[in-house]
Amino acid sequence: MSEGLKLQLIFKDRVGIIADLTTILGERAINILSMEVDACGEKTFIYFETHPEAGDSVHVLIQKLKTIHGLIDISPIKTLPQEKREKSLKVMLNSVSDGIVAIDDNGKVLAVNRVAKRILGCSDPAIVGKPVENLNLPDYLIRECLHGKQYRNIKRTSRTASGLFHFFASGQPFKDSNNRIVGAVEVMKDMKEIKELADAVSNPTRITFSDILGKSPCITSAIAFARQVARSNAIISIRGKSGTGKELFARAIHHSSGLSGLFLPINCAALPEHLLESELFGYEPGTFTGADRHGKSGLFEKAKDGTIFLDEIAEMSPSSQAKLLRVLQERRVRRIGGARELPINARVITATSRNMEEMVNQDKFRDDLYYRINVLPIYLPSLQERIEDIPLLAEHFLFHLSYKLNKDSQPLCPGALEKLCGHDWPGNIRELRNVIERAAILAGDSRIEKEHILFSFETDRRRHRLSQAPATEGSVLGLKSLMQEHEKQVIRKTLVRYPSIRQCAKALQLSHTALINKIKKYGLRMERK
Repeated sequence: MSEGLKLQLIFKDRVGIIADLTTILGERAINILSMEVDACGEKTFIYFETHPEAGDSVHVLIQKLKTIHGLIDISPIKTLPQEKREKSLKVMLNSVSDGIVAIDDNGKVLAVNRVAKRILGCSDPAIVGKPVENLNLPDYLIRECLHGKQYRNIKRTSRTASGLFHFFASGQPFKDSNNRIVGAVEVMKDMKEIKELADAVSNPTRITFSDILGKSPCITSAIAFARQVARSNAIISIRGKSGTGKELFARAIHHSSGLSGLFLPINCAALPEHLLESELFGYEPGTFTGADRHGKSGLFEKAKDGTIFLDEIAEMSPSSQAKLLRVLQERRVRRIGGARELPINARVITATSRNMEEMVNQDKFRDDLYYRINVLPIYLPSLQERIEDIPLLAEHFLFHLSYKLNKDSQPLCPGALEKLCGHDWPGNIRELRNVIERAAILAGDSRIEKEHILFSFETDRRRHRLSQAPATEGSVLGLKSLMQEHEKQVIRKTLVRYPSIRQCAKALQLSHTALINKIKKYGLRMERK
């Protein structure tokens, strides 16, 4: 049985190295398995058969190779460069989330990664080198790529022993340095993963600290402190004006806490007292008219091993404050109408936009509850305190808006950015997001100019001016007229941009019928580019 030896030889740059090597090995009837020369011609890698029964033939052979003119060094190696590249390519192909199938110009499989094998139900470990028809492809359009054709995002379905897979397939040929087609590759994207990715971008619920944007010192210090206390069991109190991102911070803290339970938010200002208490503490069967006859568990129970987020806690009534204090102190909750107390282990995060210290001094908030929840306060800066973050935040909002409306992201002109940075932002980040969305709509497909940036007081002023304008026969005045005219222009531009009414309706987030009715209403028509 023969064995192999791999050598690395380093030469001075000279012609005829390969001829000298093959002559020496050929004289001894040694079979060369692989040979490779680097681009500079200095290093040569060779892999050849050796025979154990030949005794010291390997030693003699190496001594003979050392006599080659120009040889600087010779040493054994474990892996050839080609083997390293193949292993690296295999690892890379198996690490991507898409399925990949590659064939050569004869239609034989060059590569098939782990995801493609799962989608196609392929269990053959020796599939490489076999005809592509041995794979369970729904069709073999990939063969047509060998004739120069391409295809993109074709819906396909694959039935395997593991189940049914829906995916999009795209294929194209690849060429050598002489522009000759030498193979083709098909990429498969799982529809389920695409949907999950789309949902994550359009409606994110899993918030981490990396989702909180900002480079200003005040926001980075708040993030650093939140990271530090995230794994603590103590109550965290998030303080900041309305629209500064208090719930965003609370979700990021929950994600970083390592807790396995749910994140359950409740707005204490949005519910009347009796409903708030029933949501927080739950109730027993038959407690009050209209209650669930089986009773109901409260959020403190549901948030087991998780986090309960009490937003706008300063708006709680004195009675609810007293009950909440007892729950936080005893770590036990009693349902409304119940006699027994249930243990709880939920992490508690509170938030408020009010001045708690002033409310305590005015006896509007219990001082004992204040000290109980103010263990680890986090103060979020207003947008006015972090003006340098506005370009970054605006770009982020425009990106998500362009994805939602299925159009290219719009740039902000310097004048628009200057106007944004000069505003005092009473509504903070929430107001910025609304202003950016309004500007993107008003700009259509063009870049956002200064005149597209309208703050709330400007829209109110424009509405007042239109409502006070003298009426003339045949004129329709007011905000409704302005909005209708703007709607007409947006629809007109969209009809030019897309090739079908159905695609226009999807981009505008309207039903097909609703868009047709609006086209008729404004007397518009499809315009081909």
